[in-house]
Amino acid sequence: MDRIDAMQAFVTVAELQGFAPAARKLRLSPSAVTRLVAALEKHLGARLMQRTTRSVALTDAGRRYLERARRILADIEEAELAAEGERQKPSGRLVVSAPVGFGRLHVGPVMSAYLKRYREVAGELRLEDRVVNLVEDGVDLAVRIGQLPDSSLVARHVGEMRRIVVGSPAYLKARGEPRSPEALAEHQTIQFGPASDWRFVKDGHELRVPTVPRFVTNNADVAVQYAEAGGGLTRVLAYQAADAIRRGRLRIVLAKFEQPKLPIHIVYPTSRLLSAKVRAFIDLVTETCDWRFG
Repeated sequence: MDRIDAMQAFVTVAELQGFAPAARKLRLSPSAVTRLVAALEKHLGARLMQRTTRSVALTDAGRRYLERARRILADIEEAELAAEGERQKPSGRLVVSAPVGFGRLHVGPVMSAYLKRYREVAGELRLEDRVVNLVEDGVDLAVRIGQLPDSSLVARHVGEMRRIVVGSPAYLKARGEPRSPEALAEHQTIQFGPASDWRFVKDGHELRVPTVPRFVTNNADVAVQYAEAGGGLTRVLAYQAADAIRRGRLRIVLAKFEQPKLPIHIVYPTSRLLSAKVRAFIDLVTETCDWRFG
């Protein structure tokens, strides 16, 4: 048994959910694909797939093995490209994941510039406010804001972000500017997101201040707009209010009590060889973007 051929057959069957379509893609007979997967299962001593006459389903062991097999095959493909001298030239398809708001304002323009520079790359930008599994979801790299959990991903630090409290000049003139987090009890607040406790740092310790918001929304743009209209104070990420602050429609308050800045990372799966398309995207961000929202 050629282990790489068997691994490729298994991954193709899993992705296409059948031996017949996998055989057509691999240009093999269905019986040959079946023998390769069976030999792989025998070698591993584990059942990877449950087969019926109409469907194929992965076992728990098969799901775990699939992620690792994809990574191994990607490494092999990358090594072959490097040996052929193609690693220095970005090509193929680049899939990038980013948070919705940040991606729309800051990652989208980078993707546009990237595709203009590298004509042999096709791009896809997925904007979603969830942590995607890069390997399972077929994502080459992701932009993430905040502390990263321990994982097998490689992380490149590319910026930092503040969480800020803002209010309109008219509101602050009418109600006064809060001088401490505790003073928020005297103000109208706008809650963006699920947490009604706002976190600060005072005298070197974390301070949680409960708020009773007059307005709640799950959209940062709406929270910022209501704050601009004089609706109260809201707590958002710096980039979400950057334009309103720059135009004088909002002012930052309680700055000296802010939590430490959140890191911004680009993350990608562990690989011995970093693909040219991913490396070129990271280089473009570091060369052209100022993501230090401090």
